[in-house]
Amino acid sequence: MTITTKRRALLAAGGALLAAPAVAQAGFPNRPIRLIVPWPPGGSTDGQLRSLADLAQRKLGQPVIIENRSGVSGTLGAQMMAAEARGDGYLVGQLPITAFRLPLMSSRPQWDPLKDFSYVIHLTGYLFGVVVKADSPWQNWQEFVAYAKANPGKVAYGTPGVGSTLHITMERIAAEQGIDWLHVPFRGGADNLQAVLSGQTQAMADSSSWATLVESGQLRLLTTWGAERAKRFPDVPTLQEVGINIVSASPYGLAGPKGMDPGVMRALHDGFKEALMSPTHAEVLARYDMPVIYKNSADYAAFVAQTMEEEGTMIRRLGLQIN
Repeated sequence: MTITTKRRALLAAGGALLAAPAVAQAGFPNRPIRLIVPWPPGGSTDGQLRSLADLAQRKLGQPVIIENRSGVSGTLGAQMMAAEARGDGYLVGQLPITAFRLPLMSSRPQWDPLKDFSYVIHLTGYLFGVVVKADSPWQNWQEFVAYAKANPGKVAYGTPGVGSTLHITMERIAAEQGIDWLHVPFRGGADNLQAVLSGQTQAMADSSSWATLVESGQLRLLTTWGAERAKRFPDVPTLQEVGINIVSASPYGLAGPKGMDPGVMRALHDGFKEALMSPTHAEVLARYDMPVIYKNSADYAAFVAQTMEEEGTMIRRLGLQIN
């Protein structure tokens, strides 16, 4: 079956879920819900999802318990959910773009994003950027790139993992600019920050966990990757403004194992949507420079199908493989 055919099937399934009666299994939820955060504590994703869980449990009437399962470029949650025979609503997790990308890069994928998950709600995306130590010799992106070009193999940059959007984008930049730099994957933002602060790496490409250190003067932000300049850093140019035609926010949402009851999905969707839209959560999003990118279950499923087509095209063009 082609991706396009699968996309049509997923769209039809999403429409059926949207039209299904919002009647959950009796008493759902009647015990705690596990929410897998596939990154270590302390980063922007962890902070956002902890706030979301705290607010959602008030609507759902049961605790929403965060489980940090970091590693494999943020895809351990996807592995856990794909291994479940059927979703009962008590296990959900964040699905980063890498959960859709890595199966397309592997000759032996461990899950199929079009078959193995129940898509509950789409939430937000990231502010990405590249930072260096404040005492580094590079005052701006152009100086950083010029040094990297002139010194092949001497610039190491950290990201959250192989195949992550940060990794892919930095390698796209390298290919376009004729740069030979070294990629260093980390399990999460805290390790990545420590590496650049200690001089283990020369740069960090990550979401806005670096923001407070930029504001305090310990790090220098060279570029951000959004369509517009970040509100907190209006003097820092975007990639497009420095001549690189890339916009990247790596949006994400919550999903569960396949086969989830439509009423259970509706109950989860409604609980997390109320949390997403609350003023308290808006303050957390603002802290991390993260926008609301809400999609209901059907629209999220359609977004996944579209993303699979786009990522497949890019991966084939770049010749990316992990085994």
